[in-house]
Amino acid sequence: MNPTDTPKSAGSMMSDLIGHIGNLVRNEVDLARAEVAQNLDKVGASLGAMALAVALGIAGLNLLAMSLVALVIWAGLPPHWATLVVGAALILVALLIFRSARSTLHQIGFAPTRTARNVQRDAAAIKESIHAK
Repeated sequence: MNPTDTPKSAGSMMSDLIGHIGNLVRNEVDLARAEVAQNLDKVGASLGAMALAVALGIAGLNLLAMSLVALVIWAGLPPHWATLVVGAALILVALLIFRSARSTLHQIGFAPTRTARNVQRDAAAIKESIHAK
């Protein structure tokens, strides 16, 4: 503090503190909003991958089933067993893709964790500044 500076009153310092806290809260809300938007983008991508897995499973069943059944019949399996084996294999592949996408979806945290850490750090700093005065 310079000798020419006039000391601030308690009311003025409280007003400044409240203003700073207001700015801090606005900044944390903005950070939380950005973090949630980023997580929603990841959710959209995972849901898109799940939809793709379903579409691939259906397309695989429709496009490859007949030729694969014919191949298995050619290999010597009766037609009804060939159909069952091919259908089960295609569904298994679709389920593996779906589970992979679902696993990715579960790993995405929806809570804004960076914001929570920042708020805790800011609250501690505010407590320290109040106790220091």
